[in-house]
Amino acid sequence: MASLVERETVEIDFSDRPNGWVVVNTRPHQERLALENLHRQQYHAYCPWALKRVRHARRTQDVPRPLFPGYIFVEMTSQSRWAPICSTFGVRTLVRLGDGPSFLPSDFVETLRSREIDGLIAKPEQAFEIGQKVRIAGGAFHDFVATIVDMNERDRIVVLMELLNRPVKVKVTQTQLVAC
Repeated sequence: MASLVERETVEIDFSDRPNGWVVVNTRPHQERLALENLHRQQYHAYCPWALKRVRHARRTQDVPRPLFPGYIFVEMTSQSRWAPICSTFGVRTLVRLGDGPSFLPSDFVETLRSREIDGLIAKPEQAFEIGQKVRIAGGAFHDFVATIVDMNERDRIVVLMELLNRPVKVKVTQTQLVAC
């Protein structure tokens, strides 16, 4: 018995899309390979890099890593062929909206590039520094005074405070602290 429900196909016209940047999902740790191969195919590709603190074998060093691991940006027009991008070594897929590529806002990549210094994205300056006296604002330790002992990359700050006549290390977020 044949189905009486007719399926309607919707065609999306991407020809009115402006030139811009699309997001390409890369294979794990293969951003450099994907960039190199896309440049060989005459695509204008960009991957923002930032310094990341890495610990290995009791040594800590700052190494350049992608700001968005697993993703790079490729400049395209709406008329560009994007199928060859998907078959490029190092590329997993193209981030899409429906059947076509999803374009980023026009100023997104330019804003990233404006923050670049020597090929690396500059991090904003931190409001606090190690050894600084701070006051905790909110939570169970509201109005306690503490000293910053350590800061990590994920906005967690370790403070040393006096609690029950003993020094105690407590992890707090940057938003919970106010400078004294």
